[in-house]
Amino acid sequence: MNGPVFAQTAPIASGGETVTIAGIENILIRHPQAKGSIILLTGGDGRLEVGPNGQFRTGADNVLIRNRDGFAARGYNVLLVDKGTNLVTAVDTMAGLKRPVTVVATSAGTPRTAEGLAKGAKPDRLVLTSGFLSKESGPSPSVMAILGSPRLLPPTLVVHHRQDGCRFTKPAGVAPFQAWAGERVTVTWLEGGRQTGNPCRSRAHHGFNGQDAELVSLITSFAGQ
Repeated sequence: MNGPVFAQTAPIASGGETVTIAGIENILIRHPQAKGSIILLTGGDGRLEVGPNGQFRTGADNVLIRNRDGFAARGYNVLLVDKGTNLVTAVDTMAGLKRPVTVVATSAGTPRTAEGLAKGAKPDRLVLTSGFLSKESGPSPSVMAILGSPRLLPPTLVVHHRQDGCRFTKPAGVAPFQAWAGERVTVTWLEGGRQTGNPCRSRAHHGFNGQDAELVSLITSFAGQ
């Protein structure tokens, strides 16, 4: 089957290359003097529709994907993960470039990350933003339910917005997750920013609209510990 045909307006990851991981095309941005590696899992259905030469068709506005250059600028190799990528293989691939490896997932990407951990992915650190954390988060499978035990969590940072209005990532879901995970998890709350449109989309508090620099700083500081 032929892959997607990309128009000239398809987003391009600056300095990125298309790499195949376990049969799925992803985008890798290499840093010449990397101090670690960051793996980004978008929300929604997880699709980026990666094509040749670092191009991708969807997901450019997602809070993690739109800040890809910010993560790279802080000294990290960055992998943009497309739907269906085996997280175990992705972590191993990035570990071969430079440890520590930090997996960063947002929204619906957080239960997909939990599935990867349950199957044996072993990143050095984990960041969950606007996460499907517990049953109190909303009506979808949660990280807690998928993992069953916090023993599968590496050191983990949760970043959540106090005014997140998405019905799948209610702020009330954070405290039960923190109590369950104990000292494995650190929680950071953000406030402010801007709320626009659908409360579950990237330009709402759910997507930390107007707070990109602060979010990148939090994540990279944690990744560098």
